[in-house]
Amino acid sequence: MDSEEVIEKKRGLGFFEKYLTLWVIACIIAGVAIGQLIPAIPETLSKFEYANVSIPVAILIWLMIYPMMLKIDFSSIIKATKKPKGLIVTCATNWFIKPFTMYLIAAFFLKIVFIRWIGQDLATDYLSGAVLLGAAPCTAMVFVWSYLTKGDPAYTLVQVAVNDLILLLAFTPIVAFLLGVSNVIVPYDTLFLSVVLFVVIPLLGGYLSRKFIIKHRSVEYFEDVFLKKFDNVTIVGLLLTLIIIFSFQGEIILNNPLHILLIAVPLIIQTFLIFFIAYGWAKIWKLPHDIAAPAGMIGASNFFELAVAVAISLFGLDSGAALATVVGVLVEVPVMLVLVRIANNTRYWFKQTGERGK
Repeated sequence: MDSEEVIEKKRGLGFFEKYLTLWVIACIIAGVAIGQLIPAIPETLSKFEYANVSIPVAILIWLMIYPMMLKIDFSSIIKATKKPKGLIVTCATNWFIKPFTMYLIAAFFLKIVFIRWIGQDLATDYLSGAVLLGAAPCTAMVFVWSYLTKGDPAYTLVQVAVNDLILLLAFTPIVAFLLGVSNVIVPYDTLFLSVVLFVVIPLLGGYLSRKFIIKHRSVEYFEDVFLKKFDNVTIVGLLLTLIIIFSFQGEIILNNPLHILLIAVPLIIQTFLIFFIAYGWAKIWKLPHDIAAPAGMIGASNFFELAVAVAISLFGLDSGAALATVVGVLVEVPVMLVLVRIANNTRYWFKQTGERGK
């Protein structure tokens, strides 16, 4: 048994991780069933929403992110800013490649391959929703994907922060250009609330917890005891998030099964393409795996809260564009978990921690 296997055994997550695909499928089915059989649950949870951000989901995401934030030593954040290659990969992929490949792939499938089943008008609406997803790289869940691939937490934080800053400037002109509309309004309340909930609060909580425990106990206690208490939190939080998301969208899934499958095809292809572009680029540049994996994950996943909010404001709640962004929510976690598995199984392609990228 090698050292990697020993670490996995000690983490106490073997049962969850070994059968994670089954748990994901079970949670999707459970979520849809709850939405249909006990609609009062999603109806009640949906009331706790602000600026298109579900507070119950936000709390679960916070719980998933918090363990990663605990590992961040603030001095490592400064060091991360001095290694530009990973940031170049992330930013170039997200802003010069992703929105445009999303448009091309979605247009090909929705306006050519699937046109006989959905019609021209719906194809245009669905394409609009896909573009909104493509122009909004992930802010929150990427911390979870980074954690599951043993990514560098400080560098992931810097990658997310830089992308959030670019998002403020680039989202509107990119969407306006690709969709040919001029009235794109970024819902800044959604954007800022997401940054506060998914970056600021867990980062502050992690920093204060780390400082307090190391001061009053020891570094050894913090690393060998306290951190291990959270090994189960990320996976359990992820599975509970799936149940809530699919309980919200159960009606949509059952009422539009064919259209959801058709919309999902270009979204899934795009997700894999963007991941491998960034991941492969990082490999060519000889970056370590703990920087390469999060670089691929940020572009592959989407800031779906923002995309859904803009789709509703531009095209309406019942529009095809809004449905397409919801499909983005539905496929996000299962597809990203596949990419996590791929990243973990190809770790040996990269330099290991200690040989940091520049």
